[in-house]
Amino acid sequence: MSSTVGGDVVYEGAPWGSESDGVELRPLRASDFDRVLELERLLFGRGAWTYGMLAEELAGLGRWYVVATDAGEPGTGKTAAGPEPVVGYAGLWFDGDVTQVMTIGVDPAYQRRGVGRTLLQALVDRSRQLGAEAVLLEVRVDNDPALTLYERFGFERLGVRKRYYQPENKDAYTMRLDLRAEEITDSDEDVSGDGGASEHGGVSGGGADGEGAAVDDGAAEGAAGTKGDAA
Repeated sequence: MSSTVGGDVVYEGAPWGSESDGVELRPLRASDFDRVLELERLLFGRGAWTYGMLAEELAGLGRWYVVATDAGEPGTGKTAAGPEPVVGYAGLWFDGDVTQVMTIGVDPAYQRRGVGRTLLQALVDRSRQLGAEAVLLEVRVDNDPALTLYERFGFERLGVRKRYYQPENKDAYTMRLDLRAEEITDSDEDVSGDGGASEHGGVSGGGADGEGAAVDDGAAEGAAGTKGDAA
């Protein structure tokens, strides 16, 4: 699914040139590490991935990661924050049967703009391309914005994982999107207002206890997957 992390390697199958809601998606590169880690610390505090954790995660089999960059004004190639600033990131793990959302994170300054929704859509689309039967994720039970976003995508709650998010000691819902069911169509409802919920899944960085993540949509403020709350 991906090449080795070491130079500015890219992840195959990424939505090159994909643009939505003022952002463009591209594969996560090694040169993005500093920015992603900066967002990790901003979004997840004590639960943030370290450089080693991030490198280990990206080197894992079946991983697929993308970043969202500010597209700027059409035709100018410029943004207020400089050239191609990374404003969000997301990744998944495919085990041969299902995909697991590992993390989704969005810069607080870009939350409630649909960035989290765009990243989640990319993960779902990639899961379909891989032939996955379903997409799984964990989300904090108190992350209402993220729950709203996931349920709009068709995710269903399966159960509760006690004290899943550490060191916060927070419970998480396990959610599943069945990709064998009829393909989801975009809703007419406006979901462009991402919240600010970020979260990590429960695989990297936190072992069985995962670490929260940050995503955003409607009301979510984090990310989804191995680290925490998505939206």
